[in-house]
Amino acid sequence: MKTVYFTHSLDSCWNHGNAHFLRGVMSELTARGHLAEAWEPRDAWSRANLVADHGEAGLEPYKRAYPELQSHRFDPPLDLDRALEGADLVIVHEWNDPALVAAIGRRRATGRFTLLFHDTHHRAVSEPEAMKAFDLSRYDGVLAFGETLAEVYRQWGWGDRVFVWHEAADTRLFRPPTVEQDREGLVWVGNWGDGERTAELERYLFAPTAATGLGLDLYGVRYPEAAKRMLSRYGVRYHGWLANAAAPQVFARHLATVHVPRRFYVEQLPGIPTIRVFESLACGLPLVSAPWSDSEGLFDVGRDFLMVRSSSEMAEALRALKSDPGLRAELAAHGLAAIRARHTCAHRVDELMAVLERLGAVAPSPQMEIAE
Repeated sequence: MKTVYFTHSLDSCWNHGNAHFLRGVMSELTARGHLAEAWEPRDAWSRANLVADHGEAGLEPYKRAYPELQSHRFDPPLDLDRALEGADLVIVHEWNDPALVAAIGRRRATGRFTLLFHDTHHRAVSEPEAMKAFDLSRYDGVLAFGETLAEVYRQWGWGDRVFVWHEAADTRLFRPPTVEQDREGLVWVGNWGDGERTAELERYLFAPTAATGLGLDLYGVRYPEAAKRMLSRYGVRYHGWLANAAAPQVFARHLATVHVPRRFYVEQLPGIPTIRVFESLACGLPLVSAPWSDSEGLFDVGRDFLMVRSSSEMAEALRALKSDPGLRAELAAHGLAAIRARHTCAHRVDELMAVLERLGAVAPSPQMEIAE
């Protein structure tokens, strides 16, 4: 099977979390003998910011981790004859130009491929009119990264052609260290964004960490000067951008991490954790989470990770992790087992194949192709 994925960027994970999951899925497809390629605009905002901050060297961690992956960069208008040549499955991410989304849909009318729209963001509830402007009339289905988002599309008339496709960890890359090393303090990897969770970060991360004296190493981008001053007040060590491919090595040096969901995913799209939850648990890193509703039962809350309801509860949980190696080991083992049992990119590729079967587009196995 040949899969073509239209993304904002495969090359860059600078403020672009979808790249994490896409790399893992494409790597898994490739390992199974399928062809997988991505197309991204040459002027992609994420890649441009990465290169501006770190030069071309900023791309090297990704290239070293995923030498098997390829991405075609294009200047609009894209030659769709070339991009879609030989495609069996085409997936278009929601962070694409609406004109391109519509043009690919028009090609579906005369093409033999299955065409899916992939939504991994909160714009369906935060900017519904912008999402409704996409012409998806010729698309075969929608992949939504959580049940509450899928329900939005059902209300828009997609019925049984919308499928829940959660993000997951690439366990070829995200795994516990082969050799344990000394660990200390907390680590948090996340972007400031537009300040939509400033109060939550202060309540559930900065203040409790300072109160426990654990120390906090923080990685991420788009931190304005006011945010950096806040970090300084709480004694947070700010390191800037971290290549996602380097995250497992950073996780391996720390005792635990914290999950602070964005407000949209607490109030309007519950049940959708950030991909960092999957990745940190896959590395055997104990995690404490601010409140969110695991409405789909993705995890065994309290065993795979701890969840707290207040700043004081967070401080109490962090003190317990600091002082109790047994608790850290128990959480690490349960969280890792949950990922390996249900939440790897291999699981998501299996789910993708099931979607194709539901749509009547069963992908041939590599063995079948060779036999023919």
